[in-house]
Amino acid sequence: MILPLLQLAVIVAIGYYLCLWRRNVRRRNAQTWETLLARLRPEWSARELNDRFLWQEGVNATPDEAWRRMEGPKGLWVMYQNARVMLDMADYASKHCEGVDRVLVSTLHSDALQIRVCVFAALAQYAFTAASEGVRINAYRAASMYTGMAARMTALLQNYAAVMVPDFVAAM
Repeated sequence: MILPLLQLAVIVAIGYYLCLWRRNVRRRNAQTWETLLARLRPEWSARELNDRFLWQEGVNATPDEAWRRMEGPKGLWVMYQNARVMLDMADYASKHCEGVDRVLVSTLHSDALQIRVCVFAALAQYAFTAASEGVRINAYRAASMYTGMAARMTALLQNYAAVMVPDFVAAM
């Protein structure tokens, strides 16, 4: 008696997940450039970490300075969310622009995943050990990857959709 109910529950859960996944895919495919820009979180900007943010990779600060400048977990959370948005922007550019470099888009996908994993690890560490050395180092790594991803995103837009660059720079 319990086995058929368990099987039914598993089938319903899988069906529900597939419906949610399909809805999210449709929603992502229906996004416009303006809605993507509106999703960027402006509460914190990586301009605090690099003088030429969006144009040059890297962080011009030590891990301790970077942690202070990113305002701790606040900056980490903004990086986590903006990494997903920049990934959606790269997908948008590859769908709507001719001849987009697929290697660059796949690099942006990899960057977004690495940033999100690194930020998640730093936030989990922060929850247990406050601002220890390990947290600051993970945050620094995430910030370095984030500035690199933002610079590559700017380069992608400059090369394939130059009219989108001013809006992207203003939103970041």
